[in-house]
Amino acid sequence: MAKTKKGTSKTKSSLLLIAIIILIGLGAYVLFNGVNVGIYNIGNIGSKMNYGLDLTGGVNVVLEATATDGGEVTSDDMQSAILTISQRIDSIGVSEPTITQQGDDRIRVSIPSVSDQEEALSLIGATAQLEFLAPDGTVILTGEDVVDSKAVMQNNSAGIEEAVVTLEFSDAGAELFAEATQTYIGQTITIKLDDEIISAPTVNAAITDGQAVIEGMADLDEAGNLAALIRGGALPVNLNPIEIRTIGPTLGQDSLDKSIMAGAIGIGLVLVFMLFFYRGLGFVADLALMIYILLFLTIMVALNVTLTLPGIAGLILSIGMAVDANVIIFERIKEEARLGKSLLTAIDSGFSRAFTTILDSNITTLIAGFVLFFMGSGSVQGFSVTLIIGILLSMFTAVVITKHLIILLVRTEMFSNLKFYGIKEGE
Repeated sequence: MAKTKKGTSKTKSSLLLIAIIILIGLGAYVLFNGVNVGIYNIGNIGSKMNYGLDLTGGVNVVLEATATDGGEVTSDDMQSAILTISQRIDSIGVSEPTITQQGDDRIRVSIPSVSDQEEALSLIGATAQLEFLAPDGTVILTGEDVVDSKAVMQNNSAGIEEAVVTLEFSDAGAELFAEATQTYIGQTITIKLDDEIISAPTVNAAITDGQAVIEGMADLDEAGNLAALIRGGALPVNLNPIEIRTIGPTLGQDSLDKSIMAGAIGIGLVLVFMLFFYRGLGFVADLALMIYILLFLTIMVALNVTLTLPGIAGLILSIGMAVDANVIIFERIKEEARLGKSLLTAIDSGFSRAFTTILDSNITTLIAGFVLFFMGSGSVQGFSVTLIIGILLSMFTAVVITKHLIILLVRTEMFSNLKFYGIKEGE
């Protein structure tokens, strides 16, 4: 009876291991080639991944903001400029532009798939056109008549606190707005920025003091974004390009092809190294590494992360760190086996002893990754994002998945000789 139970356990373990290997193969095929299930296309990671400017080509511009009145550029000015540029680029359907603030007075804008520098500059550098339109489409006033706009919390007529956007007009703007609100009570005044409607409030009463409020905001964040866009229509800054760099689509595609080739060669060498030096343990590590790559790419797409050349470098580096963790674990297992422990006991002890070392080394690298993300910008952030995701995932695959796969392989009893696991008997 005991032998029957043992045989059943061996069969289950063998079938489960074979099923895992088949699933890894199927997962890789679906991920890289895609399959059609009815009207749905599943997989094909290449078409769903967001690629950075350095991989697709485009224009990278650094703009320096200067105040038109000779004063200092404020954080509100910069926020308004960024939101206005973002809306302007989004309005033409450019996918995944990157707009980040650098320092106190600079903005870096990366626009994929745009190769004309003049087009990019005209797209992001022109003054935003803010207009308040009457129900019949005539212009009531423009952004030049808006002095300020802020997002605040205030109590409505029912005594409930809600987020609103305040408007303050110039003297001329106050007169125009007062006349309009007296004329269009109960009707809608449309607010457009660069011909895009950003708000359409209803006039509840005549406003004659040059102070207006836009209600109906979902929260303070939505109100803040609208206020920043309105301020952007009268932005008191000039945006001067101080750096313009163009990457052609051919060069970007060539960079992507070479990066993929370099990554494939690097991963291939790692797989061969682990298999050659650690044999059965290396085979399991290779399986775990394949699972890691599939999970990593899936997470990148799910989180809508933009992949860049530095990001690919971060991926390859995190693969190397995953292998480092496996090397530490396997050496600990071999040490435990030399003490005469059974293979399963040696595996359990080896993972336990190696865990602290692996955790410490990964935490220090994670700290560096977070510092790069919060202190850096552009390509540095792209590198740090993939590095952070890679480290967290590599720890999981090295410590959890690899352990369970090794135990599963041992329980199949297909290979009972310790040499198969890279352990020399009598060491």
